[in-house]
Amino acid sequence: MAKYAIALVVALLLNAAANLMIKFGMRGIDAELAGAGLLDHGVSGLISLLFRHWILLVGLLCFALNVVFYAYALQKLPISAAYPIMVTCGFAIIVIVAGLLLHERLTLWQWVGVGAILLGVVLVAKDAGKQMGPPAGGEPPPQQVERG
Repeated sequence: MAKYAIALVVALLLNAAANLMIKFGMRGIDAELAGAGLLDHGVSGLISLLFRHWILLVGLLCFALNVVFYAYALQKLPISAAYPIMVTCGFAIIVIVAGLLLHERLTLWQWVGVGAILLGVVLVAKDAGKQMGPPAGGEPPPQQVERG
């Protein structure tokens, strides 16, 4: 089960990185456009803009990789625990990095909310290991019937 938990951690890190890279990329694009629209210079202008702000493209790649790792993790982890862990831990990472690098600040009540969300995920995920164990009564999982 450890490899599925590791895949979940990789997925949440990729998801947080993707969001942050897209934010950084769009800040650069917004500054360069100075109020103009993304398509004001046509499709070729948009493509050129995206390659100049490659961090946005790397962010999109991170989203794609996130899906691969998350899908792998969901093969064995219960989604009722995996999803809250991925989203909330990613949220916490984004809040911290946004504060440090983007100078976004949260009020005291917002920090209390972040703490409450993290506590909620701990409570939701607390018994996830029990959900992944053998079925009640020690019976082996049902055999799948091969169709040929």
